[in-house]
Amino acid sequence: MEVNIHEAKTHLSRLLEQVAAGEQVVISKAGRPVADLVPHRSTPVVFGGLRGELSYDDAAFDELDPDIQQMFYGDADAAS
Repeated sequence: MEVNIHEAKTHLSRLLEQVAAGEQVVISKAGRPVADLVPHRSTPVVFGGLRGELSYDDAAFDELDPDIQQMFYGDADAAS
């Protein structure tokens, strides 16, 4: 089904019901398709999906970055 933008705004609830029932709606502007209204497909979230594929050097976190230190705590010389 193809509808223009005005019709889509006016009948959005009805169009969403049709999409939920499996129909695809094409929204057009001046007769040219600009968007597809399709059912939402959720993507499952997998925690730990990259376990064992990423590595980092713990030593990189041993010392604080002086710039970050200065942003949080200000100049050490100014505190004196």
